[in-house]
Amino acid sequence: MRAPRFLRVRRPFSRPLVMAVVYANLTTFILSGRYSQLTLGERLDDSIPLLLKLTGVFSCISIVLQAILGLRRLRVLLGVESAQGSIPPEQLGQALREVHRLADFTFVSTLATWLLTPVFVNLGLWVSGASTSLEDALRIGFPGLLFGPLSALLTYCLVTLRARRVVLDMGSLGLTPELAISVAPRRSQIRLRLSLFTAIVVVTPAALIWDVCTVLAERAFDQVLAETSPVRQAALAEVLRSEALWSGGALCVLVFGVALAAAYLGGTLLGRPMRLLGEDAHRIAEGDLSRARIIPAEDEVWAVSGAFTTMRAHLADVLSQLQRAGYRIATTTEEILSTSSRYEAGAAEQASSLDETSATTEELARSARQIAENAGSVAEIAHKTLAAARNGQASAEDFLETMTRMRHDNQAIAAAVARLNKRVQQIGKIVEFINGVADKSDLLALNAELEGTKAGEVGQGFSLVAAEMRRLAENVIESTKEIEGLIEEVQDASGAAVMATEGGVRATETGTTLAQQVSESLRQIVELAGRTSDAVRAISLATQQQQGGTDLLAEAMADILRITQQSHNATKQVISANGDLSTLAKDLRGVVERFQIDPPASGGKV
Repeated sequence: MRAPRFLRVRRPFSRPLVMAVVYANLTTFILSGRYSQLTLGERLDDSIPLLLKLTGVFSCISIVLQAILGLRRLRVLLGVESAQGSIPPEQLGQALREVHRLADFTFVSTLATWLLTPVFVNLGLWVSGASTSLEDALRIGFPGLLFGPLSALLTYCLVTLRARRVVLDMGSLGLTPELAISVAPRRSQIRLRLSLFTAIVVVTPAALIWDVCTVLAERAFDQVLAETSPVRQAALAEVLRSEALWSGGALCVLVFGVALAAAYLGGTLLGRPMRLLGEDAHRIAEGDLSRARIIPAEDEVWAVSGAFTTMRAHLADVLSQLQRAGYRIATTTEEILSTSSRYEAGAAEQASSLDETSATTEELARSARQIAENAGSVAEIAHKTLAAARNGQASAEDFLETMTRMRHDNQAIAAAVARLNKRVQQIGKIVEFINGVADKSDLLALNAELEGTKAGEVGQGFSLVAAEMRRLAENVIESTKEIEGLIEEVQDASGAAVMATEGGVRATETGTTLAQQVSESLRQIVELAGRTSDAVRAISLATQQQQGGTDLLAEAMADILRITQQSHNATKQVISANGDLSTLAKDLRGVVERFQIDPPASGGKV
């Protein structure tokens, strides 16, 4: 029989995390020792063994201190390792926080260790009495600057990969994806980390090659110059070149290998979660939602992993709800189909009975509508007759008033024509007077002209004036003759106008009398037409009320019939829709069953 999950032997989670720090620091310590031996061998020939011993001692001490400090930061995780029975989710969440924070701590602590170790080594050499210059002290500190970032990067990558494995192992203890997503930090530092990783991987080998080549070249140059024989210089140069290739080249290759390993681990940190996310996406696309797993990552990749896991859980919940809804829809539609079939028969019988009743009420409403239309036509004719009579009465009154005004106008015209005739006679007298004055002026002018002629040259000017006055008098006489003709024409016209106005006055008096008679007759017609219109309006109102009642009855019966028919049709549509719904429920069930999700008994959520 298989033992319960909480009684199984658990892996020591903290050990791989601590050992990753040890492995990374030991690797870079070996490279740093070889680099110090290669670059400081000539400078500190006597002190190089002490230098290596001090470096080893301080490195081991720093590694032990890092391990102790790392374990102190994993107190909850150590408690999870030693716990028996089920572990509370809160404890698992705190352990997960510790695991996520450990990588950043190891990076900083490793970098600080490599920066401080050369300081302690220089102090140890000074205390031991080894003679070192300032340049040698700086050269001793250069490996820390060179290998510290590379060691910190390698430590970070190894610890992060081991931490991910620990997170996966904690899933067997009850760490759910929801708890991991809620506890793990979501930071946006992947751009900074990639930039830092790239700088370390590129700068460290480049600086190492430059420094090794510089030191070996200076050393070889000094040794060659120390020889006096050209043959020995050439042989020594060849030997030194071979040693440089084997010693310096091997160190550079090893450093390149470590840098490439760090780059590979950094690529694994990014690529493995994306590959696992792709596998889960492919599995979900194929309909498999039954297996939920944690995909540990960092920064933006962890945000994507958390969002993807949340999406899978929500999708599983939605599919579970759809599956339950499909079963419920199928059951409900079967019940509705059986009930709707019973309602359809009763609705058909009720629609048939109401159809006959509705036909009878429509016939009654049609007869009442015809009576109301006839009464309305008569009322409309009576109203038009009354309106016509009133219009005729108004026109007769206007005609009578017009005839009265015409009579007064004709009388005024006759008086004006008489006055005009008198004025014309007065003008005639004035014209006769002017004509007499003109005759006398003509005669006087003639006499004056004769007298001027008799006077000779002295009276010549006077004769010209008299001649001009005579010509003016003759023009006045001609004008007065024309005016007399016009006055005679005006007198004839005014006489004719007087006779015409007198005839018009007599005609207007006759028209006024006739207009009075017509107005009286129209008044009597208006009175009779008003009585007739009132009676017809009362009849039309009664017939309209009857028509309204019958129309309401017919509309009510039509509405009842329409509602019954709609109910019948709706019942048919419900039956049809329920059939379609049942088909859709089966299709929905088939679609949902394509996905493999956890059964409700397992907790529902993944």
